Amino acid sequence: MLSTRVEIQDLEVTFRSGQTTTTAVNQISLSIGKGEIVGVVGESGSGKSVTALSLMRLIDMPGTISGGQILYQAADETAVNLLQLPDATMRSYRGNEIAMIFQEPMTALNPLHTCGEQVAEAIRLHTGVSRKAARNEVIALFEKVKLPDPAGIMDRYPHEISGGQKQRVMIAMAISCHPRLLIADEPTTALDVTVQKAILELLRELQQQMEMSVIFITHDLGVVAEIAERVVVMYKGNIVEEGTVRNVFLHPQHPYTKGLLACRPPLDKRLVRLPVIRDFMETDSRGQIHEKAGAIRDVMQSLVIPEAALRQREQQLVAAAPLLEVHQLKTWFPVKRSITGKVLQWAKAVDDVSFRVITGETLGLVGESGCGKTTLGRSLLRLAEPTAGSIIYKGQDIRSLSAGGMRALRKDMQLIFQDPYASLNPRKTIGAAILEPMKVHGLYGTERQQKAKVLELLEKVNLLPEHFNRYPHEFSGGQRQRIVIARALAVEPSFIICDESVAALDVSVQAQVLNLLIRLREELGFTCIFISHDLSVVRFISDRMMVMQKGKIVEQGAADRVYNHPENPYTQQLIAAIPKGI
Repeated sequence: MLSTRVEIQDLEVTFRSGQTTTTAVNQISLSIGKGEIVGVVGESGSGKSVTALSLMRLIDMPGTISGGQILYQAADETAVNLLQLPDATMRSYRGNEIAMIFQEPMTALNPLHTCGEQVAEAIRLHTGVSRKAARNEVIALFEKVKLPDPAGIMDRYPHEISGGQKQRVMIAMAISCHPRLLIADEPTTALDVTVQKAILELLRELQQQMEMSVIFITHDLGVVAEIAERVVVMYKGNIVEEGTVRNVFLHPQHPYTKGLLACRPPLDKRLVRLPVIRDFMETDSRGQIHEKAGAIRDVMQSLVIPEAALRQREQQLVAAAPLLEVHQLKTWFPVKRSITGKVLQWAKAVDDVSFRVITGETLGLVGESGCGKTTLGRSLLRLAEPTAGSIIYKGQDIRSLSAGGMRALRKDMQLIFQDPYASLNPRKTIGAAILEPMKVHGLYGTERQQKAKVLELLEKVNLLPEHFNRYPHEFSGGQRQRIVIARALAVEPSFIICDESVAALDVSVQAQVLNLLIRLREELGFTCIFISHDLSVVRFISDRMMVMQKGKIVEQGAADRVYNHPENPYTQQLIAAIPKGI
């Protein structure tokens, strides 16, 4: 009989492409105790999710579980090797014994069925109860995961509820058959910090109530500290460090762990740039990892901005003229009309907002999903047409411009979207994507000169010339974000809006993109509004910060002042929700 809930022994998972075989999980061994929460941490490609999918026997071709065993202690206290079970038996284990919360609830939920139908289907499949009994059980589960209006959400489709609510539906589905082992694969990635905190608290509460073992997968060590007792750090298919959360946080041994801990914006100091993994480790010609000379404390200290330099930049910005002035801006959308077409109810996405953006500064805009951040950004570019108010850009009210005048002005005002893959045409090479705005605005002369400019931009965002003829799907998320930044810079804008441009990236890749934006701002001198739900990221990159709630600006001021001495209760709530680590 096993003393643990599950024990992974020498697990190896490989993927074959043509004549090339890639080892995604390299003979790892790991045990999960009964009622224990274990965090598994690493960047994309480290093997975290592949390990989890192996536990569920969900590895599809061209992937193969090529070695090892997974010993699971079943309900009757017998040890079974999950890798040797017949398919029919393994199907009965999924949901009943082992359940999984997937990373992206919008893609995991079927858009053609209501939320309630999908959870009820799982219950009926495993327990055989009637439709009525399954419906009542679903409503009870929705109450358990603290969804508002459980009976109402039962009959709503996934697109009709928020991201945090979709994640709660996925949790309800996962616990519907009372599993003994729950795998949570990045369940809080890209969620607001307040929603993230609520989901973490909910998972811990459910784990204690149901005495489940939990494997919590994430790229963020700060999140692990909020929920797990033990942490496993993975890098390129290997476990490089393992121990209690406290020991790993306070005394990290592996340079990769040290790098992950340092990549998040620090809460107590301002840095010139964020540390990245390569600041702490290097790989030799044999593939062996070595720690670079210099302790993590020395690296961090070398990056701290002196107080005098901070004061000097503040004075420079105070003396500069405003690039953009917004007065009493409103962007309302009709949500209910009478039979005659009269609007009876408005959704006030942006409601009487006024602020200035100083030439050369980065202004942070922070708030939860649905607060109006993205609509405000789109309104400033008139991609969402404002209802009232004025937008003065370089002394001109752009609301008075014709469609043609606005198109010409957009050369000077660019937007970097949250999802780089969705904003790139999958049928165009990245070279063609970056060339397109140059051709539209007739920049840089001949096609040969334009191509030379594209290659220059690729170099600026740390991509290679040979990437010119590749397609978006051939790049990682961080690389695609660099491509979108290069495309925005192709028309030499004075003003850029970054809309959640690092929200879904690994902390290490996020650090690289943030550093890139800072370097490009210094080199090219553009002004920026940086939109995010992550207050620590906004504070790192911004000179000033605005906090938005329900369509209104509730607080604004110098980034350090707002962060360290928040006055509005909502700002205080956002800061309190940031994972603090140990």
